[in-house]
Amino acid sequence: MEVNKIYAVIRAFLKGAIDSVKGTVSLFYLDGKICEKVAASERIKRTDSARKKKSLPSSNVKNPKILKRIIQCCGLNGGVFWLSLILFEYVLLPSLNYLLVSILGQSMVASTVWSWTTPVLYWIFSTLWVMPLFLLSKIVNTLWFQDIADSAFWCTQGRSHYFSSCSKFIADSLFSLVIQTLFLLQAMFVSLFPIAHLGEVLSIVHMCMLYSLYAFEYKWCKLGWELHQRLLFIEANWPYFVGFGLPLSVLTALPQSYIVSACVFSILFPLFIISANEAKPVTKVCDVQLQLFSFVITLSNGIFNKTVKKSTTLAGTPLKKIKK
Repeated sequence: MEVNKIYAVIRAFLKGAIDSVKGTVSLFYLDGKICEKVAASERIKRTDSARKKKSLPSSNVKNPKILKRIIQCCGLNGGVFWLSLILFEYVLLPSLNYLLVSILGQSMVASTVWSWTTPVLYWIFSTLWVMPLFLLSKIVNTLWFQDIADSAFWCTQGRSHYFSSCSKFIADSLFSLVIQTLFLLQAMFVSLFPIAHLGEVLSIVHMCMLYSLYAFEYKWCKLGWELHQRLLFIEANWPYFVGFGLPLSVLTALPQSYIVSACVFSILFPLFIISANEAKPVTKVCDVQLQLFSFVITLSNGIFNKTVKKSTTLAGTPLKKIKK
């Protein structure tokens, strides 16, 4: 019996990993499905309008733009941001070094000047280009990610089921942001575990869970799931979600630079949003919950209680119910 459970966990893990890359296929036909759905909707409206002899009202139809937004993400994060880093590191700096050596020759003076010039160039480039573009890309990516998620959900699910009130949505979003930030810090902390390679494995598992939460949160919020439901579902069905987040976790962990890692994430993440929108998670394969969010939930509850001075509800759900 235990062997069957182990096989079920492995199958769920592999199913999650396979589902995570399906977005690379789905993005080529989702725009077509949106066009077909819009056309069918317009035909129904015209038929009803003709039957009732009314003029057809203007409608805010969905435009097929999933592939367009993904290309824009690749263009901004890869074609502009990442390419500028490569050009600075491997073209501009070597060219300036060659020019300096051509003028001063291979001398101690040239080495001293270059040793002082390089940090200044890095500082100027980071201050005037990297940080402003990084912040701008974060804002733009957030808007584009939401646009991709909205279009994909409308294509496959139709109407969204948001929270019953705006205040509940805001409270849920703020608490989710705190949870995700603290969980990211927790992932960085466990990577420092002194046993060889164990810290890296624990950190990767954390990032798999976090990236899965990132990807599925768009869909679950539109279905009206509150934060405690989302976290409990991920922890209860962790084999699938660890597998789902593994490809993105590994690919973003390969670059040594945080900025390059952020570029890789921004280029690939839209595909995982689409995959999560169409995925059907494998559930109830493991009796043991992977309660990695428990500590940050407790910490976030403490921060929230001290800041807001309310311990009764968060987004309509008692805070103590979020803790397990």
